[in-house]
Amino acid sequence: MPIVAQSTETTDWVSRFADEVIEASERRAPGKPVVVASGLSPSGPIHLGNLREVMTPHLVADEIRRRGYQVRHLISWDDYDRYRKVPDGVPGVDKTWSEHIGKPLTSVPAPKGSAHPNWAEHFKAAMAASLTELGVEYDGISQTAQYTSGVYREQILHAMKHRADIDAVLAQYRTKPKTGPKQSQKPLDEAELEAAEGSGAAAEDDGSSGSAGYFPYKPYCGNCEKDLTTVTSYDDDTTELTYTCSACGFSETVRLAEFNRGKLVWKVDWPMRWAYEGVVFEPSGVDHSSPGSSFQVGGQIVGIFGGEQPIGPMYAFVGISGMAKMSSSRGGVPTPADALQIMEPQLLRWLYARRRPNQSFKIAFDQEIQRLYDEWDKLDAKVADGTALPADAAAHSRAVRTAAGELPRTPRPLPYRTLASVADITAGHADQALRILSDLDPDQPLDSLDEARPRYDKAEAWINTHVPADQRTIVREEPDTELLKSLDDRGRESVRLLLDGLADHWSLDGLTHLVYGVPKVQAGFSADATPKELPAEIKTAQRAFFALLYHLLVGRDTGPRLPTLLLAVGQERVRRLLGE
Repeated sequence: MPIVAQSTETTDWVSRFADEVIEASERRAPGKPVVVASGLSPSGPIHLGNLREVMTPHLVADEIRRRGYQVRHLISWDDYDRYRKVPDGVPGVDKTWSEHIGKPLTSVPAPKGSAHPNWAEHFKAAMAASLTELGVEYDGISQTAQYTSGVYREQILHAMKHRADIDAVLAQYRTKPKTGPKQSQKPLDEAELEAAEGSGAAAEDDGSSGSAGYFPYKPYCGNCEKDLTTVTSYDDDTTELTYTCSACGFSETVRLAEFNRGKLVWKVDWPMRWAYEGVVFEPSGVDHSSPGSSFQVGGQIVGIFGGEQPIGPMYAFVGISGMAKMSSSRGGVPTPADALQIMEPQLLRWLYARRRPNQSFKIAFDQEIQRLYDEWDKLDAKVADGTALPADAAAHSRAVRTAAGELPRTPRPLPYRTLASVADITAGHADQALRILSDLDPDQPLDSLDEARPRYDKAEAWINTHVPADQRTIVREEPDTELLKSLDDRGRESVRLLLDGLADHWSLDGLTHLVYGVPKVQAGFSADATPKELPAEIKTAQRAFFALLYHLLVGRDTGPRLPTLLLAVGQERVRRLLGE
């Protein structure tokens, strides 16, 4: 029996959609589980934009589960789609894969060296592993399995019987092909597909039409396995269907009532599945939500199958900052696995939960990730002390836990930027990293690096994979004697004040107080003086002092935060590099 009381988190977009979906589900299918859906095509690396296709219904489904309802989150793996092109930059793939263009994705070989049986399974596996880490509960449906086992046979026969009705809907949105010389040549597979289907740019979604009429079904060739086929005749009574293949010239006649090697075209397949599964909620990207696109057209076609269009918010673009630094082996398209290499699942969930679906946002792979983590830690503290705004608290709750429980988290979540600096300076030496991190708070030293994991490992991965070599920190081996000799009286005094205070301030907070306090003391103020009590020139003096220390320690104008850097270098070495 569901808990009818609404969640207390009623101020965020997730709760509002949950209210709407529950009401619609109870009207459409009372007493049955609420069904939400996502669709993913494993045609190549499944990127972070595609993840919004999953996270939007996941968050809504999870809120509904929290209220005590049964929910099914379906993920349709569109692995029976055609192999459209050879993606760039995929390891283990070369131009010979173009031989498979037009085949189902599950009939294409996996990249060389893969442990998976085919192309689709190779890319599904990486996404499935990321969804597990993110705490996403779902029922995966292989469209290859559905079609080839005959699950949709009645729906296919129904679509063929009502092909004139489907064609009438699609005709409202078809545009006449442009005339005149072509300005550019299309890729071979696209040109082949359009030529075979004979109905212009809309052919792929609409189905084939020609002298034999319109057909919303596309067979895969029994000889070459490609979908470059044209249906030449069909008999509703016997279900005999004849097709020819433009790729290899093969032709055959089959009984569609017994034939399982083909599929409905996309603009018919999608609404058929809505009706078959009873989907109440499924978002879609901008490309599927514009006038005349799949979602709008599907809303009319779904009635032919006896169903209703789902509640379907459009979701906006997910941008990437620092994408230029992404490995070329990924083709410049970062995936959820790439993000989870450098950030904890809670942070990635939060990025999707805190913005409404129609709001775009960016996922950081550059220095911005440190600011995002600072923002997350501040929110974490506000939630802990009860000062977070309701919508912010709701997004936080959705990030750290699901209806099944709390996601595993780092026991001691030290600041990400500090961990990154330590990983940078220690260059993978775990014992050195533990020494430095234990000095951050001498009253509560770490007993093991495991207390700072997995966040420490994520920060280390970010340093190693996304920070250019020329920005890495290399501590001097020997003092810069020339620079030390050139210091004026003020410069020497600032270094002396720092060295005099090291022993008494050897902690993160203590060194922060010390390095900011030296210029204050030199100017005749107390080291505890607040910015409001100080003239503007103090900031200038602080910047000059910091630059001097960076030059003496790492030979650059900037570097990791000075307190962290000092701890990392160690007190004895700091004294030697500063000329003591």
